[in-house]
Amino acid sequence: MAEFLVEDDFREKVVNTKGTILVDFFATWCGPCKMVAPVVEQSAEEYKGKAAVYKLDVDEAQTVAQEYKIMSIPTLIFFKDGKESERIVGVVSKLELDEAFERNL
Repeated sequence: MAEFLVEDDFREKVVNTKGTILVDFFATWCGPCKMVAPVVEQSAEEYKGKAAVYKLDVDEAQTVAQEYKIMSIPTLIFFKDGKESERIVGVVSKLELDEAFERNL
C-alpha cells in the first residue's frame, strides 16, 4: 500500500533517503489520477522491500509541487538516492510502470 506523504515529510522520506522511491503526485478531484491509482497500489505491493511508494496530494503540498514543476497530474516521479531519475506524466499501464520500476531499481 502506498503511504500518503505530507509536505513536511517530503525531504526526510524522499530527498534524504537512499534507495528507489516512487512518488505519485495526484489530486483527489483528478479523474486520470483515480485511473492510475490501482496500478500504483498494485506496484507498491509487488515492489515492497525493493522500493518505497508514496502518494502526495498536490493541493496539500503546493510548495513541493512547484519545486518539482508539476504541471499535469498524475505525475509519477522516481527518485534514486534522493535525486529524480525518471518522470512519467499521465495515465500509465501496469506493464509500463513495472518497466519503469525495473529501470530505476
